[in-house]
Amino acid sequence: MNVKLAPLSFALAGSLLAAPAFAEMHWQNNSLTYLYGKNFSVDSGEDGREAAIQQTITFEHASGWSWGDMFLFVDHKWFNGHSGKDGRTYYGEFSPRLSLGKVTGKDLSFGPIKDVLISATYERGESQADGTPNQVYLLGPAVDLAVPGFDRFAVNTYYRKPDGATGKPGGQWQITPTWAMTIPVGKSDILFDGYIDWVVNDKKSGGTELKKNFHFNPQVKYDLGKALNQKAGMLYVGIEYDYWTNKYGIEDSGAFNTDNNVVNFIVKAHYF
Repeated sequence: MNVKLAPLSFALAGSLLAAPAFAEMHWQNNSLTYLYGKNFSVDSGEDGREAAIQQTITFEHASGWSWGDMFLFVDHKWFNGHSGKDGRTYYGEFSPRLSLGKVTGKDLSFGPIKDVLISATYERGESQADGTPNQVYLLGPAVDLAVPGFDRFAVNTYYRKPDGATGKPGGQWQITPTWAMTIPVGKSDILFDGYIDWVVNDKKSGGTELKKNFHFNPQVKYDLGKALNQKAGMLYVGIEYDYWTNKYGIEDSGAFNTDNNVVNFIVKAHYF
């Protein structure tokens, strides 16, 4: 299957943002997160050791529009004990979703489904040593669900297409549920949110193979700001669990561990 995801994803985002009457922002939320964790698989410095300590600063933006919604984040990571370029890297994703209910003006809800959408994502990591961009394009259908007890629950389904210059095969399918749940605790709240990226099939092209993989990334955060009698939803502390089998699509083996199993300490500050 040959799908031109790059032009489609950029055309989708560009056409939406270029039409002022159509692209009206209804809400937005921005945040900075600090994460601290140890012993990440695959990520390492020039000597091949797993990064004993990895620290990350993450910027996130989420917004709702007259045409749908948008989410993006950028990670800046650095590895303690490694110097220079090998000691730090970056990664980001940009994910606009087109709401078919909003653009048609029709109520598409039925059963637990609140809306039907078209979801696109652009993934970008640090370029390879030869300058080749490390980027992937994703496109597919999505649904927003009404699930009792959850503030939000969505399921996105994607066809994955790496940049052709990397030599990595396209044709993997990914299922990505995302969720958020607020749990009252005393005078404050615990926020349980996160996502799963489940790539369900292997794909091979020539001598390059990407393996199916499962990435489970929930966060459990305490609303510290609310506990200190400040505005709710602005300052959180907690943990993030990062479980990833066959990380980056690299098959796990006795010679090379690619199964990630890490707990991060996090501090997250929101601003609007």
